[in-house]
Amino acid sequence: MTDTSIGARALVTEPDWTAATAETVAHLQAMLRMNTVNPPGNEIVVARYLQDVLTRDGIDTKLFEPAPGRAAVVARLRGDGSRRPVILMAHMDVVGVEQDKWSVDPFGGAVKDGYVYGRGAIDDKGMLAANLEAMLLLKRHLVDRGATLSRDVVFVANSDEEAGGDWGMGWLVANHPELLEAEFAVNEGGRTRIVGGRPLYLAVQNTEKVSHVVEMHVKGSGGHASVPLADNPLWRLGRALAAIGAHREPLDIRPTTREFFARLSRVWPDAAECEAMADVVSTDATRQARGADQLARIPVLDALLRNGVSAAIVSGGIRSNIIPTEAIATLNVRTLPGAVLEDVIARLRRAVDDEQVDFRVVDRGTDAPASDFESPMFRAIADATHALDPEMAVVPYMSTGATDSARLRQLGIQAFGILPFPMDQNDEDRMHGHDERVPVASLAFGTRVIYGALVRVTA
Repeated sequence: MTDTSIGARALVTEPDWTAATAETVAHLQAMLRMNTVNPPGNEIVVARYLQDVLTRDGIDTKLFEPAPGRAAVVARLRGDGSRRPVILMAHMDVVGVEQDKWSVDPFGGAVKDGYVYGRGAIDDKGMLAANLEAMLLLKRHLVDRGATLSRDVVFVANSDEEAGGDWGMGWLVANHPELLEAEFAVNEGGRTRIVGGRPLYLAVQNTEKVSHVVEMHVKGSGGHASVPLADNPLWRLGRALAAIGAHREPLDIRPTTREFFARLSRVWPDAAECEAMADVVSTDATRQARGADQLARIPVLDALLRNGVSAAIVSGGIRSNIIPTEAIATLNVRTLPGAVLEDVIARLRRAVDDEQVDFRVVDRGTDAPASDFESPMFRAIADATHALDPEMAVVPYMSTGATDSARLRQLGIQAFGILPFPMDQNDEDRMHGHDERVPVASLAFGTRVIYGALVRVTA
């Protein structure tokens, strides 16, 4: 189907976006008021809400309860089968809150000053509400009016994403892989960033770093704290942590990151950072190093250029007057796709340079192939975005955080992560933080992007 006919199809079926936005906000508020902090999750309350809404609109919906209180919802709009399905995915669980540090009730779903507040407004109930609204709009404005979808559209809401996904996407993959048979999937994981006061770019995640947990163990003789000991394991562990803190993994620019910076360098408003982006993707080693040094000042960009190591937990000792016999530091290691964890550990050992420090892998992540940023799904997202804002750049993106998309990519599904709500850094930083919120206008924009992308990819 040509771009003209796709546009005509979208125009004929154009929803009332004022009403659709109000409905999206109402769905988001309802789900924010359901406490699904994981653990324990209790996602079943949101799952039942979704089942009720989808079934009421005549959409075939299944609810699974893999464990008491845990849930998965799979709903389907059927196409003619000429193309393989597309999945719309989001998770129902949220992280915990420090309630006394919020200015509003984190489970109140308050709308204030043009924002919807609540734990999960960004991660991931905002996406869940936008996906739900897009599904309803497809049913009402395409299917119910006699249009034929070229592929099934499968709505998936899962549990446990914030705690590894064993009771969510992991359970679905293990128990109902037939429901996940698809060519494409759209999930969380991207960014839509306001820079310099205007929406600058929508980053579509097509690959992600792999998360591992590595512990450093140090042992010593221990004893009474009144007698200082040279082999105090806390001293040795402190020196090891300082060495790792000063260590930087080698520059390693992958195809997605190269394209990410190449496209951003054409629109980025800061001249020095724009030049650095162009430098880092050049073929000249001197320019690359110069660009990487400049971008190192921006941690979220530096993390795209190399493997990452962060100290997360330090433990050792039981009383203030006892030197412990062991100290442990837990490291979160994020490797680039295709990188070998043992190579990173070998470099860390050299940096620490202490044979008494023992490195142990306690949780190893699983790599997944990258999705193609030249695919029809990527183009559909870009076209839907440009229909709303022709000036916004749409760029492929490697996320530093882990998502359920990796499990789908391992199944051979081309999965793309978006967070299609334009936000500045301040609002984005509230994710997992205090006063998490999403602008109503951004929620409306994101819903339109998802709907527009689906209209195009099912044409």
